Amino acid sequence: MGKVSLEGIEFHAYHGVFSEETKLGNRFTVDIHVDTDFKNAMLHDQLRDTVDYAKIYQIAKSHMLEPVKLLEHLAHLIITDILKIYPSSKKVSVTIKKHNPAIGGVVNFSVVTVSYPEDYA
Repeated sequence: MGKVSLEGIEFHAYHGVFSEETKLGNRFTVDIHVDTDFKNAMLHDQLRDTVDYAKIYQIAKSHMLEPVKLLEHLAHLIITDILKIYPSSKKVSVTIKKHNPAIGGVVNFSVVTVSYPEDYA
């Protein structure tokens, strides 16, 4: 069992509940971890035998372009698409950080982590 990860993916996007978030947007950082069996990739040096992190990036990017209200929902959409492409994944975890959230105080990040299968039980 191994893990393929992308950490610190940055986007400017328009997710949020408040109108200023959907108009001005905000900076987001996304971390994605996929636990999978990549023994064949280790032995045979073939991309088809592992999780292609370029595809994972494209999934995240496509969802970051479509505004939603909740980061929990956004993480779920990303996980769902990863599992469609890599159904044998044992675990998928997505962490989304919203920089300087609009909550009326000084806060570096609001952070949500959703993990499959734990949060889907």
